[in-house]
Amino acid sequence: MALCQALVEARIKAGLGQKDLADRLRCHQSLVARVESGQRRVDVVELVVLARAIGFDPFEVLAIVEAATEPDHKI
Repeated sequence: MALCQALVEARIKAGLGQKDLADRLRCHQSLVARVESGQRRVDVVELVVLARAIGFDPFEVLAIVEAATEPDHKI
């Protein structure tokens, strides 16, 4: 859930609503909501696309996720 929270915080910091982000991504707002709620996972390419649309460094978000992930987390 660290990724979800980081994405929400980055979007809000950028002054974007879910609909604004969806418009930038050319997708439905419901997709943004599912990603942010953790109902849908994102792959690395999607993370880069989200970073570009919102305006954050994907490596910073990965560092947050890495710090929040337990060493024995299972795939």
